[in-house]
Amino acid sequence: MMKVGVMWFGEDLRCADQDMLWQSAQEVDHLVCLYCDEPHNSRPSRYATQGMSTNRRRFLEQGLQSLAQQLEALGQTLFISAMDAVTSLNLLLNEVPISHLYRNHHGGWYEQQTLKRIANQFPDVRIHIGNDLSLFRPSQLPFEITELPVSFSKFRRLVENIDVLSPLPALEELPPKALFTIQKIRPWQALAVNENSAFTGGEQAAMDQLSDYFSSNLPSLYKETRNELDGWENSTKFSPWLAQGSLSARQIKASLDVYERDHGASESTYWIYFELLWREYFHWYATRYGKQLFLPGGLSGKQTQGSYYAERFRKWSQGNTPYPLVNACMKQLNQTGFMSNRGRQIVASCLIYELGIDWRYGAAYFEEQLIDYNVGSNWGNWQYIAGVGADPRGGRHFNLQKQTEQYDPNHRFINKWQGGQFDSQLDSVDAADWPIYPHP
Repeated sequence: MMKVGVMWFGEDLRCADQDMLWQSAQEVDHLVCLYCDEPHNSRPSRYATQGMSTNRRRFLEQGLQSLAQQLEALGQTLFISAMDAVTSLNLLLNEVPISHLYRNHHGGWYEQQTLKRIANQFPDVRIHIGNDLSLFRPSQLPFEITELPVSFSKFRRLVENIDVLSPLPALEELPPKALFTIQKIRPWQALAVNENSAFTGGEQAAMDQLSDYFSSNLPSLYKETRNELDGWENSTKFSPWLAQGSLSARQIKASLDVYERDHGASESTYWIYFELLWREYFHWYATRYGKQLFLPGGLSGKQTQGSYYAERFRKWSQGNTPYPLVNACMKQLNQTGFMSNRGRQIVASCLIYELGIDWRYGAAYFEEQLIDYNVGSNWGNWQYIAGVGADPRGGRHFNLQKQTEQYDPNHRFINKWQGGQFDSQLDSVDAADWPIYPHP
C-alpha cells in the first residue's frame, strides 16, 4: 500500500537539522510539504493589536521563500494554505490518502490544542512528533515536564551539563510530492521579497550569520556587550532565525563548541549557552503551563493591579511617553521589528509599573511587532517582569533614570531614535473620561 505523508511546517523553516524530514524520507513514498498561514495571524486581537506587523510578515515571507528554494533543490514543493491547519488537513485527506503526519512539538497552547483536534479527527493517520525546536528531547531531561522546576536557576543546574545532540545534516533528496488539486492550498509563489532590513529571513541568511559571528572574536566579548541597547555586534542576533526555525539551537551549540575548542572557553562563551538555556526553559514552561501563560495572574494566580488605559497604551506603543529611553526603544521596535533584551525589560517595566497597564497588552504588542517572537519566551518574560511567573523575587521594576544613566549616559541612543520628542501630557482624560487640561 502506498504511504503518503504530510510534513507540516511551523516554526521550523529549514531542511538542515530536521529529524521529521529524515523520518519522512525513510517511511513514505510521497510527501506533501505544507505551511498553514493561520488566519489569526492577520486578525485584530483582544489586546488592541492588529496581527503580524509589516516587519514580522516580511521576515516570515523571506523565510518561506528560502524554505521553498531548499525544498525545490530536493525535488519537493512547498504548499501554502491560508486556512487553519485542521481545515487544511481535512481537505487534504479528502483528496489524498494521508497515512503519516510529521510535526515538531510546539509549546504554544493554541498549537497543542490544534494538534489534539487533528489526532482526534484523524485516528488512522500516524502522527510523528519531533523535538527540533528545542535543545533537548524530553527523554534527555532529568524530570517529567509536569515536574518542570519553578525557577530558571533550578532548571539550569539540572540540565546545563547534558550533552546536546549533534545537528542532523541536510538531506540529499526527499520523496516526490503527492499530486492533488485544492484551490486554497497552492504551491508557494516566488515573491519579490523586500530585503531592505538588517534581518533577512530564511535558512541561508541564518547560516551566514552563524558563520560570520563565530568567525569573529565577538563570542569572547559577549557578556561585556550583551546589555547594549543598539549595535549589530553587541549581541549574537540569532533570535529572529531561532524563532523562525531557519536556525536550530543545536546548530548554535555545535558552532559554539567548535569556537570554544579553537579559541578557549570563557564566561562570555558560556553566557551564549546560558541564553540558549533560558530559551529552552521557556519552551518547556509554555508546554507545562499552557493557557496559564496568558492569564492575568499567570502562574501565581494572584490579582494584578494593571488595567487598560487606551491613551497610555497607544502612547507607549508609539514611543510618546514622558520617558525618553522607553520612547527610543519603542521607536526602534516599530521601525525594525527588533529590540535589545535590556530594552525589552525597560519598556515592559514602564508599561506595568509607571503606566499601570495590564502586562498582557504589552506581551500582545510584542507578539505583533517582534520578528523574533516566540510564544514561550515572550509571554514567559513578560510574566517574569510582572511578577506572576517564574521569578522568586516577584517582578522587576526598573528605575528608568538609573537605566538611562547606565546604558545611555550621553543620550546617543535616545537621540538616534528621537526618544526625546514626546507629548509632555501623558493623559488627556481622567478615569471618568473627563478632559484634563494642561497646566498653563
